[in-house]
Amino acid sequence: MRLSNLKSLAVVAAALGTLSALPAHAGKTLDGIKARGQVVCGVNVALPGFSAADSAGKWSGLDVDICRAVAAATLGDAEKVKYVPLNAQQRFTALQSGEIDVLSRNTTFTLTRDASLGMHITSPTYYDGQGFMVPVKSKIKSAKQLKGQTVCVQSGTTTEKNLTDFSKANGLGIKPVVFEQLEATENAYFTGRCIAYTTDASGLASTRNKVAKVPGDHIILPELISKEPLGPMVRRGDDEWFAIVKWVIYGLLEAEEYGVTQANVDSLKTSSTDPVVKRILGTSEDTGKLLGLDKDWMGRAIKATGNYGEIFERNVGPKSALGLPRGVNNLWNKGGLMYAYPIR
Repeated sequence: MRLSNLKSLAVVAAALGTLSALPAHAGKTLDGIKARGQVVCGVNVALPGFSAADSAGKWSGLDVDICRAVAAATLGDAEKVKYVPLNAQQRFTALQSGEIDVLSRNTTFTLTRDASLGMHITSPTYYDGQGFMVPVKSKIKSAKQLKGQTVCVQSGTTTEKNLTDFSKANGLGIKPVVFEQLEATENAYFTGRCIAYTTDASGLASTRNKVAKVPGDHIILPELISKEPLGPMVRRGDDEWFAIVKWVIYGLLEAEEYGVTQANVDSLKTSSTDPVVKRILGTSEDTGKLLGLDKDWMGRAIKATGNYGEIFERNVGPKSALGLPRGVNNLWNKGGLMYAYPIR
């Protein structure tokens, strides 16, 4: 190759390198969020541990904290969120129509939802699986004992399809009793209309704690019959907003991995010499400009909600009301599935 050609290639490479380091435009979704001063977040109507409002109208939960982290990163204030409670039938239409900016509502990532509904899946925030809850007095110990039995299930969910598949695959002849609303499904089970109730195992734990008069009268069977990776979704057509939501989640995971917490985030900004921590907190490199944000974007998110581990423990972990084990939702280097792309 001639020297002149090599020089030309070098010039092109240098130009591309310069372009890749330029600040990103924020995108139309973030422009709209800044104009209204709020992130509009679609959440579950009432699923304690993930998203629920108290008597004063204050929302809390794992899914809610993801919304708060996004608001802190983009608007500088975790409280600048408008929560829109949505049932299973409403959730996708609300996102598709632009009623909400992000759907953070215990929603399973599937091929159909990613490829045909005009949405992008971001990153899992909770790995779950579908289970069954039965009364202790039923003496049922395994889902395989549900042959010919009635099972309450909510329509418009992956849960309904999974139940049908499980029943057919095992020749159980399960009789689904289907309801559109979550509350109706729960009430039918607790009033004895069905011998079992099926949904994600985390949802079963939440429902048992919230609705059962005596939670100890109900057991969650050991089998999980599906994979349910749950996490936020955004509308297609705005790659910049997709990147922001995705990288806030990765940042929360990376913060846990490198020991950045809600309590120490401010001190680490001035004291840490760890290159990764410095990148997360924007003290060595300004990664925010690549997302259309400022250099403190991730530090603010961690300050508002804590890292992923803190969010998990506070809302659904062993010491919370739900008492769920960390299990597969642990970090990759602790035997779990939570693996963040590196912030660099």
